[in-house]
Amino acid sequence: MIKKETYLVEGMSCNHCKMAVEKEVKALPGMLAATVDLAAKTLSVEYDADNTGPAAIRGAVEEAGFTVA
Repeated sequence: MIKKETYLVEGMSCNHCKMAVEKEVKALPGMLAATVDLAAKTLSVEYDADNTGPAAIRGAVEEAGFTVA
């Protein structure tokens, strides 16, 4: 099942932050899309729920050095 979700991510302030979060999240199995909106401080994702989920997404954001609010 394909799911779309948006997360509020704290701590992002520049394009490097954006790229770091997108890279970590896109590396998850089943991830179809991951887009950061720096102005809104959000991460929008589209993924196959059979392969990944919110816990893995939060973990990837934390691995990049940021926090999901």
